[in-house]
Order: sequence, then structure tokens, then C-alpha cells
Amino acid sequence: MNKAPVNRILPYSVVDGPGNRVAIFLQGCNLRCAYCHNPETQTLCTACGRCVPVCPKGALEQTETGIHWHPERCCKCDRCIQTCPQCSDPRVQWMTPEMVMEQVRRSIPFIRGITVSGGECTLYPAFLAELFTLAHAEGLTCLLDSNGMCDLSAAPALMRVCDGVMLDVKAWDSRVHQALTAMPNEMVKKNLRYLAEHGLLTELRVVNLPGQVDVEAVLQGIPALLGREIVADIPLKLIRFRPMGVRGPAAQLSSPAKAEMEHWAQVAAGEGFHRVIIL
Repeated sequence: MNKAPVNRILPYSVVDGPGNRVAIFLQGCNLRCAYCHNPETQTLCTACGRCVPVCPKGALEQTETGIHWHPERCCKCDRCIQTCPQCSDPRVQWMTPEMVMEQVRRSIPFIRGITVSGGECTLYPAFLAELFTLAHAEGLTCLLDSNGMCDLSAAPALMRVCDGVMLDVKAWDSRVHQALTAMPNEMVKKNLRYLAEHGLLTELRVVNLPGQVDVEAVLQGIPALLGREIVADIPLKLIRFRPMGVRGPAAQLSSPAKAEMEHWAQVAAGEGFHRVIIL
């Protein structure tokens, strides 16, 4: 039976793909981005139990199988995350695709599809393939929000039922990528080519973290890799770094000014991106 750790399910989202969608966030990530704004989704709970006594509502219980969460008691104060030595979320629930679809079906009259994010959702390809098959049976489109670090060409069953991938490009130079995320980025570039060749590259996302991310190299590198005729039709979201939710030294960094974001939008347009959005 396919199961995946689900951090949360948003019944309505307008920022996770076209139209109104259900957004499903899976737990676990294969990167360690210094500026991650959801660091609590990176690691799985180890059931150390430190979070149990600090919960003001008694919503967490140590059991033989791990930490059990009582959602009806939870006040969402996040003290459990703040206490965790791994900054993990003990409220994650292991769910089957059908369990997820039970929640998705409540929103079907009001949504166009589902988007699965993370963490890094492509760590669970078999789960995703089954979930997307069920969602297609309900007439829903299915998108992935990915960091591109898992080989998508090695997951044909998933790609056959995936309608598109929104890909984060965190840096272009592999050394810069390694410094930012603790991993090189050759796989990201491989996935860029694969998705473009199969018509599955739905959206590109680049976070501008001044002095850290090689934004210009990204904006030049993607068209050079894929071709200007390809990137012309792909939405590019230039995302302003914001420190909300960030932990560690990066939390003290400032957001780039509006003028800087507009400058990069002009650079992107000059490189062949025709659908640039500043966020």
C-alpha cells in the first residue's frame, strides 16, 4: 500500500498553479536550503518526544509507534516545531492516496485540480502516480511543485499521469547551488531538459536572494539550455526573498528592493522570457 507523509492539505489555493486548486504538502526534502521558508517540512519526525511536554493543549502523545497527534486539541501554536532539535513537524500524517482524495473530493465543485508540493514531493513517485490516477478519474488536473532533484525520467508511471511540473531553479552554477542547498544541480538541469522535451514544464521559479543567488546566470542559462523559443511560452516567476519562516543566519537577510526585481524582470525579457511575473 502506497503511503506518504502529509504535512498539510490546503482545500483552496490560487498560488499553486492555474485556477483554484487543492494544495497538498508532503514531508521530507532532499535539499537543505539556507533560506527555506518551510524548514519544518525538511525532515521526518524521529519520535524523540521532546515536543510532547511543551504542547499547551496536550495534542501530542508518545506511543509505541511514534508521536500521535490529536488535531481536535491542537491550537497551532507551533511550539512543537520550535522545540524539535530537527525543526520537524510531529503533526505529519501518513496517508494513502485514497485518504488524500477523500479530502480533495470535498472541494471538487470549486477547484480545477490538485498541486502536490513539499518538502519535495517527488521523493514519493509511486504514491503520486496513484494519487494522480484517482484525481484524473474525478476530472482534475494534476501538477507537481518540485526542486528538480529527483530523476523524473526514472519515474515514467508518474510522468504519464502528471499534467505539468512547476520547477524551482535555485542557482545555475553548481558550486553556488551546493553552497545554498548542500547539493549540486546537475540533476535539476537534466530535469529541465526532460520536462521541456515532454511538454511538462509548466512554470519556472527563481528566488532572488541578493548576494547569494546567481540570478543573472539563471536567467541566461535556462534559455541557453532549452532554447528561447521554449522559454517564451513558460511563465517565469521572479520571487522576492522574504525572511518569514526562515531559520538561521538567512533570517537576518533583507528582501530585495522593487527596483532590483524590476531590473531582473527586464533582464529576463531580454533573454526571451515573455511571461514574467514578479512576486
